[in-house]
Amino acid sequence: MIRVLLVEDSATMRHHLRESLAADPELQVVGEATDGGQAVELVARLRPDVITMDMMLPTMTGLVATEHIMAEHPTPILVVSSADRRELFSTYNALAAGAVDVLEKPRGDGTDADWGRRLCAAVRLVSRIRVITHPRARLDGRGRVSPEPVAPAPAPSLTDALRVVALGASTGGPGALTELLRALPVGFLPPVLCVQHIAASEPFAVAFSDWLAGQTGRDVSYARDRTPVAALSGRVVLAPPDRHLLVRDGMVRVSDGPPRHSCRPSVDVLFESVAAEYGASAAGCLLTGMGRDGAGGLLTMRSRGAVTFAQDEASCVVYGMPREAALIGAAAYILPPARMAARLVELQPTGSRR
Repeated sequence: MIRVLLVEDSATMRHHLRESLAADPELQVVGEATDGGQAVELVARLRPDVITMDMMLPTMTGLVATEHIMAEHPTPILVVSSADRRELFSTYNALAAGAVDVLEKPRGDGTDADWGRRLCAAVRLVSRIRVITHPRARLDGRGRVSPEPVAPAPAPSLTDALRVVALGASTGGPGALTELLRALPVGFLPPVLCVQHIAASEPFAVAFSDWLAGQTGRDVSYARDRTPVAALSGRVVLAPPDRHLLVRDGMVRVSDGPPRHSCRPSVDVLFESVAAEYGASAAGCLLTGMGRDGAGGLLTMRSRGAVTFAQDEASCVVYGMPREAALIGAAAYILPPARMAARLVELQPTGSRR
């Protein structure tokens, strides 16, 4: 049985959650909390396998409760939240604080027909993720890939100076992306093209760019088809919801092509296009996430001379995608996000550093 704690102040919504989970014989609701403080207490006493967490709670918010839980009794948390703008920003803050995924609350329209099924599937998925109190707490060594020795980043030549950075992330990505982008100096000029898997409805995904801009102080926007890459200096460009992001003929392209690894946007699609377009004048970073999307594309980038990075296990929320990249030799460097940023700065031509 997967033991679930419900955290929700609305009696109507708690009933809906309870009834939806009851349809799955392997999911068991073991407790219900109506505010954040009660949630923290029940987690310590009941030790559930999964928590469904509302954000707007009395006394102690869902964000603060998430921070307490992840610090004291780390437990996989599924944020169940509305698409209200203020709540959306709290949701992304919770994801950066260690919550695993987000599911939008029922809207009261036709999209609600299979909401209960989606809730059960999300709870099952989240329950399989091993969360930790602190990135350095993962010491058991299971599935560990030893990082390669970290040599100084190669000095860029006039022909291979860094022209573009490609990032890919999934589960745990909001926090990792924030750490990496905050560590880049204001004068970092190469455009940063990013695929972040967000398993949520469009309102959640669209708000991500504003949230990330606020967290990092950088110019963050969603990609617009046929924008010249040269016009994106100093900017962070995200794959739009449910669209692939790639580069071709010096332009950003947005595509509704078939999913890769069940993902659209796909990190592999971005990495492969950057490898073909920029070769040794690009860098690729594969961050925390479940599955294997991006590993093959990062290997392609490395084979074309790009400098490649995979996030280290100790700093990952989920050591899936980066582990796959490490196992196939796709990553020249295995580092936490902030140290990736330091290496990227070294790749800029000397005259462009600040």
